[in-house]
Amino acid sequence: MMKSFRIGSLFGIPIKLDLTFLLVLPLFAYLIGAQIEPVVDILNTSMGAGIDVDALTTESWMPFLIGLIAAIGLFVGVVLHELGHSLTAQRYGFPIDSITLWLLGGIAALSEMPEDWRQELNIAIAGPIVSILVGVASYGLFLVTPESLDGARFVLGYLAVLNIVLAGFNMIPAFPMDGGRVLRALLARNTPYAKATQQAASVGKLFAILMGLFGLLQFNIIFIALAFFIYIAASSEAQQVTMKAAFQDVTVGDIMTPAKDLHTVGPETSVAALIQRMFTERHTGYPVIDRSGFEGERLVGLVTLSDAREIDPVERDAFTVEEVMTTDLKTISPESDAMTAIERMREHNIGRLLVVDDGDLIGLISRSDVMTAFDIVQKSGSVSPNRQPRTAD
Repeated sequence: MMKSFRIGSLFGIPIKLDLTFLLVLPLFAYLIGAQIEPVVDILNTSMGAGIDVDALTTESWMPFLIGLIAAIGLFVGVVLHELGHSLTAQRYGFPIDSITLWLLGGIAALSEMPEDWRQELNIAIAGPIVSILVGVASYGLFLVTPESLDGARFVLGYLAVLNIVLAGFNMIPAFPMDGGRVLRALLARNTPYAKATQQAASVGKLFAILMGLFGLLQFNIIFIALAFFIYIAASSEAQQVTMKAAFQDVTVGDIMTPAKDLHTVGPETSVAALIQRMFTERHTGYPVIDRSGFEGERLVGLVTLSDAREIDPVERDAFTVEEVMTTDLKTISPESDAMTAIERMREHNIGRLLVVDDGDLIGLISRSDVMTAFDIVQKSGSVSPNRQPRTAD
């Protein structure tokens, strides 16, 4: 997703709009407006709507206005769908960061996914149940709306049908869609959570491939985008759950590079000399240690290749590490679990964390350390503290 901004909150949950939503809303309005005639035929045939299509198309702007109202109603239904997931998750004690509307609908950002299959099942089916209720409510309003209000009856009939269709579509077992999460919950009844996730993700990726092929044959960009999203999201969540299971009993202290094995630089080092060391030692980040004081070695910062690149090549001899290093240090304790380190690096979009105990630097953990340890865990089943990776990158 692109940049999003908050527009309000419901039940204490922030509601955000992604910039892609602002692009897709007028597109949906146009597509709905362009299909008024065939949709009216369907509503009149299936629901006895009695809608006069001429009344909706006499003015050139009328189809777009009706399409815009229907598109807004559709996304309101999406917000309610995500609220169904969110409020059920909150009932089980899982905080919700936000609900975001974007190109392909809505996303409820849970701070943590439940591993209890009953909880996940209830959270997963809550959204489609809400969509069905929205569809039924729209149909009820459709029935009591006077036949003279053709535009209102069109919008309500359209939303009634579409919310029911979306509820059914969401139940396709294409993980991480709702149906895929239901599938994982059912698999997790008799299978370890990580294995159930891998199985559900495999089914989801298969559906994504089929959906993508269908989108290509139909020249449907929405289906192609949805297929791409499902495939990437299924792969990403499966990897995350696998890593969480692999690192269940692994701490930062088990896989960090100890301080005695770290490559460090002094604050007086020139940027030119720093880059030369990076090239020679093939590292892209160094703790900065000040050894000039009476108190001995003191951690004062962290310098990375990105910091050094900000200085023009012809000026690098004149600048020191102290002038370009980062002093806002992201640290972690050695007792923290490895997944916490991974999540913190992802949250801050950084490649390494300094491991600090009682204010003293005792090591460094990087993405390279994590991936090396993950590879060892997968192949051997454990991480031996005596065979820690030494990749202080």
